[in-house]
Amino acid sequence: MLSRTADHLFWMARYTERAENTARMLDVNYQSALLPQSTEVATLGWQGLLSISELLPAYTAQHGEVTPAKVLDFMVKDPSNPSSIVACLQAARENARAVRGALNTEAWEIQNQTWLEVNRLIASGALEQDPARFFEWVKFRSHLSRGVTVGTMLQDEALHFMRLGTFLERADNTARLLDVKFHAVQSDFRGAATAQDQVYDFYHWSAILLSVSGFETYRKVYRDVITPERVAELLILRADMPRSLHACMKEVLGNLDMLASGQSAETQRHAGRLLAHLKFARIDEILTHGLHAYLTQFLERVNDLGARISRDFLVPAAV
Repeated sequence: MLSRTADHLFWMARYTERAENTARMLDVNYQSALLPQSTEVATLGWQGLLSISELLPAYTAQHGEVTPAKVLDFMVKDPSNPSSIVACLQAARENARAVRGALNTEAWEIQNQTWLEVNRLIASGALEQDPARFFEWVKFRSHLSRGVTVGTMLQDEALHFMRLGTFLERADNTARLLDVKFHAVQSDFRGAATAQDQVYDFYHWSAILLSVSGFETYRKVYRDVITPERVAELLILRADMPRSLHACMKEVLGNLDMLASGQSAETQRHAGRLLAHLKFARIDEILTHGLHAYLTQFLERVNDLGARISRDFLVPAAV
């Protein structure tokens, strides 16, 4: 496959997944902001979301004071923000259009229809009327796109590049979503909490579980009260949790193996080491050093892996 075609397919999938995960981060913060809390704490939550996305300087330069309405506008439909949901869906559609011949009709139509529909929804004020419903729509369209590609496309290099982009982006965003919680409470978790912290954590960790469709999974796996340790274990180390870091890296390595070339051995080694660390790690060891520190290091390693994949397979492109 031509590297330029692979590049477009890879980024089409990444941008689609990024739009979904931006919706998930906004949704968990929007739901958490509805809990009883001071204005200062609520503002810190929105600031933390911008910081995790590395968008606080850009937001401050454009809007100044952090308010929920302005953050939603900036993260959803601001064309000057390349990571906004609308910008991501547009980028996904443009990448799909560039390689229309590599996609089947169903896969192309999903991307095109999503772009047309999101513009209609934004124009109709759907975001302002019901943010939670809008975020659910974004997640549904991402699910639909992923299901159509896996269910109808030939399982060749094109699909492997799309899957590679999807799970690399998902690993990055799951780590960022977890980290949002710590920005909201301005602390790291090290495996111990006071009674007051435990009550506060219950609502925030529950919101995080709901944001990754993991609340029912948690109940099925642990059958007990929600605790930060187990939520962290579920979303980091459980290979059977679809959005966990372990599950994502397993998919990344599997698709890398299917695309292996003479120059990708070092990239595969780095992906394998990262997967092995997740496979054999223990949550108590991670918490001993602090969950925030662990997630920060993971994000650095995932970004490095993405750069290596780009050098080995793809046409260099701006994120």
